[in-house]
Amino acid sequence: MFVKVCGLSTPDSVRTAADAGADAVGFVLTLSPREVTPEQVRNLLAYVPDGMPAVGVFRHEPAADAVALAREAGLTWVQLHGDRSPADVRTVHDAGMKLIRAVTMAATAEAFTSWGEELLLIDAAVPGSGEAWDYGSVRALALDGRKWLLAGGLDAANVARAAAEAGAWGVDVSSGVESARGIKDLAKIRDFVQSAKS
Repeated sequence: MFVKVCGLSTPDSVRTAADAGADAVGFVLTLSPREVTPEQVRNLLAYVPDGMPAVGVFRHEPAADAVALAREAGLTWVQLHGDRSPADVRTVHDAGMKLIRAVTMAATAEAFTSWGEELLLIDAAVPGSGEAWDYGSVRALALDGRKWLLAGGLDAANVARAAAEAGAWGVDVSSGVESARGIKDLAKIRDFVQSAKS
């Protein structure tokens, strides 16, 4: 099970995610309680093991702006939320970067087809709520054989069951490993990765 821990902002949280066995880390470069600056990300990259994807997360910014900010932060992976098009995928790839394209369960059927992104992330119909949802409903999308991440309302207590219900290739967590909004809990990070990998 591929595990991405997102919204990291301190050396300890990055180190803990890596030591726990996470496969990728995410840094929020858009308006959020978890927002970090490109300069902060460059400093945090010192704690990311060689070869581990470090992802810049963006919401509604134009793809070209996201690419520019990610480059300033020293990142080669971009995660785009919001209303996107195949042209956005090309923009990221033309910049030599890799893409996680995030969609919600409320998206149109076309949004779930492959546009050439490296990974698809599937979130609850209302993303960012931190609420659990009907994870099994993803199976109706027939994503067999594709690499995709399940997100939304996951924590150490439900991640194994949710991933099994959805048939997920990987999972992405942010609020589910926090003690307060935007504040990561190191023990929860460890527990989440262990539960997901079990």
